Amino acid sequence: MLTRKQHELVCFINDRLTETGVSPSFEEMKEALDLKSKSGVHRLISALEERNFIRRLPNRARALEVLRMPERSEKAPPAPRANVKAAAIREPANDVVEIPLHGRIAAGVPIEAFEGTSMLAVPAALLGSGEHYALEVSGDSMVEAGILDGDYALVRRTDVARDGEIVVALIEETEATLKFFRREGAMVRLDPANRAYDPQRYTPAQVRVQGKLSGILRRYD
Repeated sequence: MLTRKQHELVCFINDRLTETGVSPSFEEMKEALDLKSKSGVHRLISALEERNFIRRLPNRARALEVLRMPERSEKAPPAPRANVKAAAIREPANDVVEIPLHGRIAAGVPIEAFEGTSMLAVPAALLGSGEHYALEVSGDSMVEAGILDGDYALVRRTDVARDGEIVVALIEETEATLKFFRREGAMVRLDPANRAYDPQRYTPAQVRVQGKLSGILRRYD
């Protein structure tokens, strides 16, 4: 059985994740629950973790995941909705996540896959659920999709894709490319987003999906 404050907090976190995809900050939680200090928030979060209602996500400054919600029989007031909007206005979501940066990926002719690994700091708001990594884009075959040479492709790990999705495709286990994924009869077709390039066709055995594009990070010097 949760306490009143524990119930309010898990509902508040769940509402924010549903609305924005980003966990509220400790300051937002403190104000929403009308607590005097952030130490009270830490105690509530620890209690919810022990009861398996939430868990902290690795490699993120303040990311939380709601594992389950209280049973309907657990009576408690709803989360303070008015404070959600006020807190969101006062403090923008600015969590930063470090994800692996696996070298360069071709948006033109395929190049050798995953040339080394470092870390890239990415705003958490650009990522959804799941495990992510980044690749630096090389080439111009995806320019009509707004993906430019030098951009960072933010990729969610998965080995499945639907027609029309932009994927990282590993070709014959040696070369990776960023393309639209399509099935064409018994073949897999990887489509560019540049009229100067032709589609690439492979057998399913030659292509392995390594992830789907979640977003693009662009730096301006």
